[in-house]
Amino acid sequence: MLLVEDEQPLAGYIAVGLRKHGFVVDIALDGRTALDKCEVTPYDVVVLDRDLPVVHGDAVCRELAGRGRSRVLMLTASDAVEDRVGGLMLGADDYLGKPFAFSELVARVHALVRRSAPARPPVLRAAGVALDPARRSAERDGRLLRLTPKEFGVLEQLLAAGGDVVSAETLLDKVWDEHADPFTNAVRITVGTLRRKLGDPPLIETVTGAGYRIGG
Repeated sequence: MLLVEDEQPLAGYIAVGLRKHGFVVDIALDGRTALDKCEVTPYDVVVLDRDLPVVHGDAVCRELAGRGRSRVLMLTASDAVEDRVGGLMLGADDYLGKPFAFSELVARVHALVRRSAPARPPVLRAAGVALDPARRSAERDGRLLRLTPKEFGVLEQLLAAGGDVVSAETLLDKVWDEHADPFTNAVRITVGTLRRKLGDPPLIETVTGAGYRIGG
């Protein structure tokens, strides 16, 4: 997801909180940068401050709505009804006034993620593994799996693919952020530690030259 907020300390605070809840977060500090990033990366959700420098948040929202690639949650210091209506009329999918309870922001982002993705069960299951994204919990055959955020994200992506192959590039895009080195071996290392934690029989298959998939 992309967070667009011109107050850098606030942007950092929000990003850290969202990452603790399992989201992969990139940051833009102005409207022009936000549009440029969205041109390159198809974010599922954009959390967009309304009062932005360079390109106003209203213009950013209108442009993103026209592209139709991302769900937009607009943030504003005003919670007046006319401002909420105005933001929604620009194409925002949701609207949240500042200050806000962080738990509400997380819940609204989760809701937009569900709307932006194909319908899937609330708990992902395969070969005795059950992963609950909302509760951030995973187990295999009743044994709790103590996973790092990256391991959890990789397992979630593989389970959601339903046995289809997921490339390392896709995992890097979905689980890491824009600062990840495209030539890094982080995906391979994370898959390796995840395999060990999942135990036997082996669950994750490597498809040479293509990526990884859930077997069994």
